[in-house]
Order: sequence, then C-alpha cells, then structure tokens
Amino acid sequence: MTEKMNGREVIFEFFPVGGIIRVMAMDVATMTEISIQGPVNAGESVLQKNALMRLEYVLKKEGKII
Repeated sequence: MTEKMNGREVIFEFFPVGGIIRVMAMDVATMTEISIQGPVNAGESVLQKNALMRLEYVLKKEGKII
C-alpha cells in the first residue's frame, strides 16, 4: 500500500468482462468507491496496485486524506 493508504481497510472486487478485468476498490472508512479496468493478462497484483493508486487520488481530490 502507499504511505497515505497504510492502515486503511480497502475492499477489492475483480470482474472479468470479455478480454478485460474490471476492478472495484472501496475505502471502508469513507465508503468511497472507484473502478478501473485492464487487460486479463496484466495480473491481479498490478491491477490491485493501480486501483489503489486511483483510490488514493480520488480521496486526496475529495479532501478525505491529506
């Protein structure tokens, strides 16, 4: 996890849709949810990292983390 997201509970869901995988990530404390998509062959850890980075970006933008 990134430094800002360390210690926060995040739920991930992976949904295959044809040749892509849709990843949903939700911060439990703020109930903020984002989604990304990527190729099936990208690997779960890469998709999870990208979803976490996007979630951190959204939380910063909304002023929910510093």
